[in-house]
Amino acid sequence: MAKDSQKVAVTKDGLNELLKEQKYLIHTVRAEVKEELQAAREQGDLSENADYDAARDRQAKVEARIRELDNMLSNIELIDETTTGRSKRVQLGSTVTIQELDTNEEATYIIVGSVESDPANGKLSNSSPLALAMMDRKANDIVDVKAHLSYQVKILSIK
Repeated sequence: MAKDSQKVAVTKDGLNELLKEQKYLIHTVRAEVKEELQAAREQGDLSENADYDAARDRQAKVEARIRELDNMLSNIELIDETTTGRSKRVQLGSTVTIQELDTNEEATYIIVGSVESDPANGKLSNSSPLALAMMDRKANDIVDVKAHLSYQVKILSIK
């Protein structure tokens, strides 16, 4: 969860996903939980009612996530994707193609804020060891990635 003074870096798509999740939780899931609570209350004794306990637990999780999203959205820092393509150095929002020197495997990632991170789909958190190693570097640089098992990559291109 973001602290009040911490900015949350996201792309426009990432912002739209957060807003979509917030809207869904507020307008759909809250109503579902309300119905679950009402149905559980109608069963009678709440002291030994597993359905009521489960609904209250779900309600607590939903409300916590809504508060988390509210906090994130109030601290959004939109990544300016119009300027990232002009830079010759890796920065937030850059699309970077790399080659791992040990295996010669190539991969392409877009550097995003941690809330958008999805490495399996090519979205690499700016706080990950690989992204941190590449930040402010340029094409053809070889960088040392400090991770559990350190390795080297060559930056092939930056868009």
